[in-house]
Amino acid sequence: MNLTEQVLKTRTSLHGDPALHKLDRQYLWHPFTQMDEWQQEEPLVIEKGEGPFLYDTDSHRYIDAVSSIWCTVHGHNHPYIVSAMIEQLTKSVHTTLLGLSNPPAIQLAEKLISCAPKGLKRVFYSDSGAAAVEVALKMAVQYWYLKGEKRTEFLRLQESYHGDTFGSMSVGYSETFHKPFQEMLFQTHTIPSPYFLKREKNLTEEEAEKESLAQTRTLLESHGAATAACIVEPLIQGAAGIIPHSPRYLKALYELVKSYHLLFIADEVAVGFGRTGTLFAVEQAEISPDLLCLGKALSGGYLPLSATLVTEQIFEAFCAPFEEFKQFFHGHTFSGNPLACAAGIASLEIFKKENTLKRLSPKLELFWSFLKEKIEPLENVIEVRGRGFFAGIEIGKTKQENFPVEFRAGKKIMMAARKQGIIFRPLLDTLVLAPPLNIQEGILKELLNGILNSIQDGLR
Repeated sequence: MNLTEQVLKTRTSLHGDPALHKLDRQYLWHPFTQMDEWQQEEPLVIEKGEGPFLYDTDSHRYIDAVSSIWCTVHGHNHPYIVSAMIEQLTKSVHTTLLGLSNPPAIQLAEKLISCAPKGLKRVFYSDSGAAAVEVALKMAVQYWYLKGEKRTEFLRLQESYHGDTFGSMSVGYSETFHKPFQEMLFQTHTIPSPYFLKREKNLTEEEAEKESLAQTRTLLESHGAATAACIVEPLIQGAAGIIPHSPRYLKALYELVKSYHLLFIADEVAVGFGRTGTLFAVEQAEISPDLLCLGKALSGGYLPLSATLVTEQIFEAFCAPFEEFKQFFHGHTFSGNPLACAAGIASLEIFKKENTLKRLSPKLELFWSFLKEKIEPLENVIEVRGRGFFAGIEIGKTKQENFPVEFRAGKKIMMAARKQGIIFRPLLDTLVLAPPLNIQEGILKELLNGILNSIQDGLR
């Protein structure tokens, strides 16, 4: 009996603990969730995780098809990470990085720089991906200020998403998410996405890239002198709907931006640490950004931890006698938290110990051949797109027509998938798959077959 059959046989209800459900509805406010709708539904309460699986309070088992929102790259409860955290717990759980230091923060910084793109030499810790982006934006503006230039504007890619704090909203504006705050956001200039140009104008990929770069050059000629940096999610724009661009385009954009002497910020909060098939996505374009934002999988997905890596050139601009007040006036209570950093060290060591990226190759071949050969041909699948272990399956009424928003196709399929023993979270009607990198091939096949069944069952 395979996993799907086992799950279907044992999963007769999702009732869980009524007392917990009542307390959830009474006290919690869930992120990115319409709470009026949530109050009418039966919550799925996850009690524990093991490897690629999650278990609810009724001990039902689910494949975690999105690595708990793209972060648990080695799966749940990995013994090596847990052991490192337990060891650190016996020493200290938290000490400040303001005026002090701690061994895990130092050691993780050294490991990050040793594997980071060439030229990145310094690590500034935060506690979330959005915070890492805020740090990069502030560093970029203050860097130019210290050099005697007022540069407070940014270039950003169309439909980008960099978080929900005010700076990250400014460089990742989404009409749906951020419209109430539009007047409070600072000036940015939008680079048209090659993906959307290709789709809207029926261009080839190369034609779309050339048009995007030409429009970017126009923006740089008009606004380059006032612009501090260009910020990009390399290779995959996650929250936009798993929107891809090629390494060729990323490299060309980088070179164009650098020719106008702007800083280049790579936001790898979602795509870093193997998600696109290489440790860092920018490796595939053979570029080295001035600032690199990391989060999510930085701690293996086990604790909140993020970092902004920068070049020595940027770092040195902030170094001066105290009375000149050139230091970077920014920090977080839990910057460089030793427990989170211990998890981060263990996560990086697992990549080497388990040869994670090399062992990923045959799974990527299985993943994409199944998606392209069995799922994309379905009449309700408009497109399958992505890179590495990061895929978006766009669902439609037909291959040329979207469902109306109120039909909730993505949610219908998500709920059907739960009955198959699979948890994922769609972006409207785009199903997102981002399994743990070390998922076993047999479980990966169960996941893919379950998604295939869920698309068919959910839309009946």
